[in-house]
Amino acid sequence: MKGFILALQFLTRLPTPRVMADEAAFAASIRWFPAVGLVIGTLVAGAAFAGSRFDPWLGPLAALGVWVAVTGALHLDGLSDLADASGAAHKDRERLLAVLADPHVGSFGVVAIALQLIAKLILLHSAVEAQLFWPLILIPFAARIGPLVWTIWLPPLHEGLASRFRVAVRPADMAVWTVALVATASASPSILMTAPLILWWGWQLRRTIGGISGDGHGAGIELIETALLLSMVILFHLWPRI
Repeated sequence: MKGFILALQFLTRLPTPRVMADEAAFAASIRWFPAVGLVIGTLVAGAAFAGSRFDPWLGPLAALGVWVAVTGALHLDGLSDLADASGAAHKDRERLLAVLADPHVGSFGVVAIALQLIAKLILLHSAVEAQLFWPLILIPFAARIGPLVWTIWLPPLHEGLASRFRVAVRPADMAVWTVALVATASASPSILMTAPLILWWGWQLRRTIGGISGDGHGAGIELIETALLLSMVILFHLWPRI
C-alpha cells in the first residue's frame, strides 16, 4: 500500500496520507503506476458521465479538465519537451539532448500540447456520445503499463528518474499487469492495442534519442492515451455491439 500511495503522490495531485520513503521505496512505486491509472480513469469517466447529463460537450470538457488537473499536466510537460527536442533533431543528437534538458517550452512544445488537448477533447466527445464510460476507465490504466516496459527495455539517458526505476521492475510485476490488461479486453477489445503501441513508442525512443528519460515516459503515456481513445471510438463505430 505504501508503494501505491507513493505512486499516487508522484503521478497525481490528489490528496494522500503523508508517508516516509527512501530512494528504493520511491523507485519501487513504479510497480503501482497502472493502478494509479485506474484511479485517474475512474475520475475522468465520472466527470464525463456527470457533465454529459447537462450538455453533449460539457461531459468531454469536464473529463479533459479532470484529466489535466488530476495529473498536474505532468505528462504534457514531457510531451512538449520531447516535441521541442524532435524539432532540433535535424542538427545532431547532441543538440536534441541539449534541447530535451532545457526546461523552457518552445514553439514545437506549445503546438504539441495544443494538438494533444484538442485531439483528446474531440475523441472524448465521440466516446461520451457513444456512452463508452466503462472502457474510458481503462485507458489511463493501460497507458501506464508502458513505463514498466520501457524501463526494463531501454537504457536510461542519464542518472535520473528513469535510471532509478530501472532496478525496481520485476518479472512478476510485468506478468500481473499483462494478465490484467488481457482480462480487461472483454470490456473493451480496443485495449489490446496497448501492446503494439508500447512497443512502437519504445522503438521510436531507441531510434531517435537512444534511451528513456522522464520526458520519454510522459510523452509516451500521453500519446498512448490518445491512440487508445481513437482505437476505442473507431472500434465502436465499426462494431457497435463489441
